[in-house]
Amino acid sequence: MKVVDRIKTFALKVWRSQALKYAVVCILGVLIVGFIDDNSVMSHLKNQHRIGELQEEIDKYNAEFRRDQAQIRELDRNPKAIEKIARERYYMKADDEDIFILSDDDRTPNSIVDNETAE
Repeated sequence: MKVVDRIKTFALKVWRSQALKYAVVCILGVLIVGFIDDNSVMSHLKNQHRIGELQEEIDKYNAEFRRDQAQIRELDRNPKAIEKIARERYYMKADDEDIFILSDDDRTPNSIVDNETAE
């Protein structure tokens, strides 16, 4: 019985101790801030990862913007560039030219039905 009483008295002393209460509050605070809160370490790491992805996207769009700006400057300076774009993208042609568009499709050609009759 003496051993059980000694354990009880020790447990009561520890429970009533101010240091234990501060330690429990500090541990709970660290757990809440570290893992549960909206501003936790986990959400901070997720946000850092997202920032990295967005920075890569910004860099990609800035490079695309610089390329488009250079193309616009080239179009302003060189009228041949406008003609080149009109020919390549919109299949425009000069009066004395013919355009042939070749396709690399692997489709089989449809059978041609001859609807004309010879007279």
